[in-house]
Amino acid sequence: MTLAIRRRAALGLGAALALPGLAQAQVVQRNARVVIGFPAGGSSDVVARLYAERLRGIYAPNLIVDGRVGAAGRIAVEHVRDADRDGTVYLQTPASMLTLQPHVFPREVRYDALTDLIPVSTVCTFPFTLAVPASHPARTFDQLVAWLRAQTGEIPFASPAAGSAPHFLGVMLANALRVRMTHVPYRGAVPAVQDLVGGRLPVFVGVLGDVSPQHGQGARMLAVTSEARNPRFPDVPTFRELGHPDLSKDEWFGALLPAGTPAPIVQGLHAAITQVARQPEMMAALERLEFSAGTSASPQAFADRIRRERDEWGPVVRASGFQPEN
Repeated sequence: MTLAIRRRAALGLGAALALPGLAQAQVVQRNARVVIGFPAGGSSDVVARLYAERLRGIYAPNLIVDGRVGAAGRIAVEHVRDADRDGTVYLQTPASMLTLQPHVFPREVRYDALTDLIPVSTVCTFPFTLAVPASHPARTFDQLVAWLRAQTGEIPFASPAAGSAPHFLGVMLANALRVRMTHVPYRGAVPAVQDLVGGRLPVFVGVLGDVSPQHGQGARMLAVTSEARNPRFPDVPTFRELGHPDLSKDEWFGALLPAGTPAPIVQGLHAAITQVARQPEMMAALERLEFSAGTSASPQAFADRIRRERDEWGPVVRASGFQPEN
């Protein structure tokens, strides 16, 4: 190889390393922790482990997933809020912890995502769905609307938890359709989906991945909250298509660092997450969970998204009249 060719190759490699999402120097030289607020085996834990495995040698020499379970996920957020500012600890949390819970539990939430933490990027996104049991007479969303309006009295609808995003999406749907629906909170999606499949619930709102294994068998999904139809379920329309754009509210898991973390570490974690999210095997692993490997264009874009979604949830929660003891 001639000197000129070697020089051009070196310059090309340097430019490639500067591009977001491509190979980069390791950001943190010590082992790091990914803190989550939910039990092992759940989707939050699975996604954190998928990223931790692939961020080794890119972001830090080694990463472990550290579950700080309790207070509906708030303990984990507070732990990272108070952690060292050296990049060795970052939080992975669902959107609702930062955008919804400040309105649902205003006295219990003792953190602000935009001042106590530094938003870095989303790590994946996933939609919610409206589902009925397979035995339900409604086979389409319009048929469900007609069925709801024909009922006398209030119709129960279930969600995985009181004060969750699916809970308020159900309230928003009832208000939009001008029907009376009573929320039935469950302790998690598994028992709710079991009752849905068993025909003991007429309507369920929850994470698409919790219902999709039963679609076309014990349950029927009638609408999704994503902006576009899910490629695996092209027969299920979006709420936007159905004339309810306000119900287009996807959930996401996001990565955040403690406030005061130096900007190079913030940018380094963002670049590392972007690089991992673009790996075909990572995208495939998330798709098996019905998740998409969506990342934020920049830390500032992620901060703007948190602020926007937090502002959107406030009026919804206030209008519902929800109280934590409910």
